[in-house]
Amino acid sequence: MNTLIEAPWLADLATELPANVRLQRLIGGLRAHFCCGAVALLRLEEDHLCPVVVDGLVSEALGRRFAVRQHPRLAAILARGEVTCFDRDSQLPDPYDGLLDTLVGEPLPVHDCMGVALRIDGRPWGVLTLDALQTGTFDERARADLADCAVHVEAAVRITRLEQQVQVLGRAGSAHAGEPHDDPALRSALDDSEIVGQSEALLRLQHEVKVVAGSDLPVLLLGETGVGKELFARLLHRHSPRRGKPLVHVNCAALPESLAESELFGHRRGAFSGAVTDRPGRFEAAEGGTLFLDEVGELPLPVQAKLLRTLQNGEIQRLGADEPRRVNVRVVAATNRSLRDLVANGSFRADLYHRLSVYPVPIPPLRERGDDVLLLAGRFLELNRTRLGIRSLRLSASAQDALRRYHWPGNIRELEHVISRAALKALSHGADRNAIVTLEAPLLDLDALGPSAPAPLAPSTPAALQPPTAEPATLPSTLRAAVDACQRQCIQAALARHGGNWAGAARELDIDASNLHKLARRLALKD
Repeated sequence: MNTLIEAPWLADLATELPANVRLQRLIGGLRAHFCCGAVALLRLEEDHLCPVVVDGLVSEALGRRFAVRQHPRLAAILARGEVTCFDRDSQLPDPYDGLLDTLVGEPLPVHDCMGVALRIDGRPWGVLTLDALQTGTFDERARADLADCAVHVEAAVRITRLEQQVQVLGRAGSAHAGEPHDDPALRSALDDSEIVGQSEALLRLQHEVKVVAGSDLPVLLLGETGVGKELFARLLHRHSPRRGKPLVHVNCAALPESLAESELFGHRRGAFSGAVTDRPGRFEAAEGGTLFLDEVGELPLPVQAKLLRTLQNGEIQRLGADEPRRVNVRVVAATNRSLRDLVANGSFRADLYHRLSVYPVPIPPLRERGDDVLLLAGRFLELNRTRLGIRSLRLSASAQDALRRYHWPGNIRELEHVISRAALKALSHGADRNAIVTLEAPLLDLDALGPSAPAPLAPSTPAALQPPTAEPATLPSTLRAAVDACQRQCIQAALARHGGNWAGAARELDIDASNLHKLARRLALKD
């Protein structure tokens, strides 16, 4: 064991380093010491094992989540308290089939495999796995070395967790003074596995969200549809002093206008027809915690006025009630629309906008996150592999290039649908579930998802479907009229491209279908 004790990466345990750097150097050192093809450190999250750092696997493996029950080798390693080795003739499927960077897309040949479960503070934390393509690599000496190395890996993980914990507690200050250090909520705050990616833009954003989480300032999450605004709202809540209290999600676009006030603020019995009992609203449900107002730009103007009063004085008033109630709630809002434009056209209150946007947080679209698209694709590949019962599911090099080049107007949500659709297409085209299924670029069909030319119109096309053919001879006399004219033209053109399909037009225009119908009626495009 002298070579291990003297290994340079052991000095990192006493050095302040970014977590990923320390763990990556550790894993790289282990791969070199054991002369193996791949090493992976995976963290246990409920019933899944999620790669933290890997060496020797393709980059998209970092985005995968391996369901323990679907991978008997990982389950066996996790279940034992000592080093687990698999015979070269083991029939158990290997979770890394097709994922080694030296054998991309190929099944793993007969090889040596061993791993060990890791425990932190007496609880299962994850596993460390090693794969060697040269049989006989992992002899008795190697197994003994791995048992000793496991202690060092656990120490590195623990030090990393403690450093993160100190940072979280330091940001929160006295708000955490009486809380135990092994608080489950705090442990959850340190494992932000929902948000997948390693791009500089994403890491910078995560740091910013964690910093602002320590305050009670209203936060406005800005970003295109499908960028994951809800995930960042959850991240903010987990890192806030309110993490032990509820996080209540309200989709403002789905609130019927007639019931929006009651949903948010509650009502008294008899306040309106059908109000047979007193009912608290979402603000009261979020008492002490965080209220997440998704698609806040869709709130009706009367509800906006009442929301403003709540933000100003911390009071709500149930519909039909005589007396206000005090509430202690932090408001986090999100929108994929420009609230400034909505203020300009009179559909959103300027004073409410300024109250909500005390701290605006723009979330970068997927096209600005570089290779994060491959990590996210890895997660969706593993999800579909499990869902469809496929031995291994991966992307070809051309498919990876296609994912990098595509504009992703629908962002992460669109990527998930593209991967799911391609996996189903592969099976429908005859792919064997018991083989390594490689998705080629044509299966992704990304070219068909790009901008398309306007479809030709039949003579009988209704007026609402007629696309604009020329600029108006004169400009509208007011800003509101100009905005209406522009919206009318955009809706007409989208409907024309989708053959009169309102749902398709809504997706293209990035607007909820019900809101599109409302807008069309206001613009006299439909009855």
